[in-house]
Amino acid sequence: MATAVQPERLAEQIPGAGFGSYGARVVFQDLEKSYADVRAVAGISLTVEPGEFVTFLGPSGSGKTTSLMMLAGFETPTSGEIFVDDQPIATVPPYRRNIGMVFQNYALFPHMTVGENIAFPLKIRKLSKDEIVRRTRGALELVKLPGYEGRYPRQLSGGQQQRIAVARALVFNPRVLLMDEPLGALDKQLRESLQLEIKQLHDQLGVTIIYVTHDQQEALVMSDRIAVMNNGQIEQIGSPTDLYDLPRTRFVASFIGESNFLEGRVLSSDAPICDVELNGVGVFHAPSRSGLNRFDSVAVTVRPEKVVFAKSKDESFAQPMNVATGTVENVIFVGETRRYDVALSNDMRLIVKQQNRASVENFHKGDQVTLAWCVDDTLLV
Repeated sequence: MATAVQPERLAEQIPGAGFGSYGARVVFQDLEKSYADVRAVAGISLTVEPGEFVTFLGPSGSGKTTSLMMLAGFETPTSGEIFVDDQPIATVPPYRRNIGMVFQNYALFPHMTVGENIAFPLKIRKLSKDEIVRRTRGALELVKLPGYEGRYPRQLSGGQQQRIAVARALVFNPRVLLMDEPLGALDKQLRESLQLEIKQLHDQLGVTIIYVTHDQQEALVMSDRIAVMNNGQIEQIGSPTDLYDLPRTRFVASFIGESNFLEGRVLSSDAPICDVELNGVGVFHAPSRSGLNRFDSVAVTVRPEKVVFAKSKDESFAQPMNVATGTVENVIFVGETRRYDVALSNDMRLIVKQQNRASVENFHKGDQVTLAWCVDDTLLV
């Protein structure tokens, strides 16, 4: 979890910016939002700690943006409550919440200069002219665009416009910053660069950030914790490492990264190892989990990059391994890796991702291969 920067240190880090607050605690309590017969948000409860960077990740229609809009004040909850530092805000008007917001389409005023855009929230708050100038310049330094006050949004690149949108959202010292797919309109290289810049800003300021995206890689790179949403609910919340390595549901395993799923049934579920029979393929092993009984249907899942090519089924390994044989059906070269589609028996398939290195043997369509992966890298969902 990120460590909040103390207010007295901010002036040293951001010359002239005047930023002087650190992140607030945000609590969603049994929050629901319905539109006619559709439950867009179905009773989520979540605590975001002060200075934490939490991402709502999920497909379109999962409820992530609706949840953010209720926190911003642009949507009213059907039921439940939102607290910011123990203060209920569900019925507080947006302009009184002191929450910063960055949108995907930047939402800059085209007829205003960069300086006027950034200064707009300060003028609404009736700050003095000198204070507005000081904070505007400080905000531009913060986003690495000093001297851009006189330009218009149309004279800026997409990345520069997004930086200005961030500066405007931070200039009035919010303790919570909301970001709704802010990098979605940018090209891949610029998007990856700005991901790191936003993360650095967060580390520098200690403001609480709640971020919405459908891009799993973006969420993994930027977040302290990720809330994976589906059908208006939080399927799982945890650190990027926990969600990637220990997904609790099939949806999370498929949405975060890429996974292989092999359908089977439980032969034994005694701790610590569970035995699962895959019809026509063999018996595989995985760390046991609670709630499984003999003959239950279950999916054996493993990440493609954790599968390796073995010399034979009898090869000696340093750790307990699951082993299968199959035929290469397709090979896709994607630069840093090669992706292999391998057909097992009984219409089951495994995807294998292998690093593109000179010391690694390459395989071709039609090759008979043996695959192996560590029992500890095997999950049951």
